[in-house]
Amino acid sequence: MRKNDIKNLRISDFSYELPDERIAKYPLTERDASKLLLYRNGEISDNNFRDLTNFIPSGSLLLFNNTRVIHARLLFQKETGAHIEIFCLSPNEPMDYVVNFGQRERCSWHCMVGNAKRWKNEPLTMDICIENNPITLTAKKIAKLDDETIVEFSWNNAGYTFSELLEIVGKLPIPPYLNRESEEKDDETYQTVYSSVDGSVAAPTAGLHFTENTMQKLTENGIKTINVTLHVGAGTFKPVKSETIAGHDMHTEFISVPKSTIETLLNNNGQLIVVGTTSMRTVESLYYIGRKLHNNSNISTHELTVQQWEPYEVRESISPKQALQNILDYLEKTKQEHLISSTQIIITPGYEFHFCDAIITNFHQPESTLLLLISAFVGDDWRKIYEFALENDFRFLSYGDSSLLFKNNVLIKTSES
Repeated sequence: MRKNDIKNLRISDFSYELPDERIAKYPLTERDASKLLLYRNGEISDNNFRDLTNFIPSGSLLLFNNTRVIHARLLFQKETGAHIEIFCLSPNEPMDYVVNFGQRERCSWHCMVGNAKRWKNEPLTMDICIENNPITLTAKKIAKLDDETIVEFSWNNAGYTFSELLEIVGKLPIPPYLNRESEEKDDETYQTVYSSVDGSVAAPTAGLHFTENTMQKLTENGIKTINVTLHVGAGTFKPVKSETIAGHDMHTEFISVPKSTIETLLNNNGQLIVVGTTSMRTVESLYYIGRKLHNNSNISTHELTVQQWEPYEVRESISPKQALQNILDYLEKTKQEHLISSTQIIITPGYEFHFCDAIITNFHQPESTLLLLISAFVGDDWRKIYEFALENDFRFLSYGDSSLLFKNNVLIKTSES
């Protein structure tokens, strides 16, 4: 499919009726008690997530996104009584997540501001008491950028990092379509059991079904696991408002891939199964980063960013393994243990996948870029899959049930084999 044909895809062609009662407002008490839809070569079956390892061949490689959701919502109150919510999206200064979180006096972030009309240019303050230590957290507007505001935060106690302040006074953001406030138990249920790297403002929800027991069964069945990090931005919930995909601007998200993950991918001879659309976007972005390095091994870190429409440009083609080798050579040359970059990649019907044999994922909103990715992976059968899920009482969206979708003509282990 040519680039112009892809851009002219109508988002209305990726719609379906999702009754509100099918949206899971809360998770199941036991994560792995969720239902699992299995799709392989046009056939669909209804299973339980606890049986996931029955359907994954020994020797396969599972790729997880180990990002952790931060308490990104800060609620300030003006002297007039007006409430201003500042939603931290991504670091501005310092730009590095780890360095920013470790700041002890001040830092700045790209933010969304709720009730913005009530916040002029005056500083906002919040008085906090931590372990009998009084702290004043101050927020100042620095700049306005389209639908974002750069906000500088400062505090008068260097005994606490910005990360610690967020954890204590911030609120966990949960998806807006849940139509409820976050609750204390969301702090646990809206994190994957393997989350370890702070930075997301939304969970990579395909991983919410995994338990320590599931992870142990993967090991026992000879299934290896590796991690990447993509810090999920609020843009993941941004609806496609344009009639065609061409009018939608994808959000840019931070990615970090360990050198060891690149090495494992390069030497993998089994099937690669990605857990979630964020993991898919990360691993597929590696191909285009490797292609950039193929053309210029001295490229700057900034130029490694994968642009939205880059996959659909006609350029020199290289093999996926060559792309990974280029990245590995780059990391060794620059003496880095992680590939640090960002991606704006949009995966739509017409996209050519380079690495993945299957994806574990939830059921996504109508007319969303997440559904576009699923349609790109399974083709028009996405409608059949979603109709089956609706007819068989599957729960939808972030706290809903799961699916294991194989690309056509990929062999699969069954519980009888």
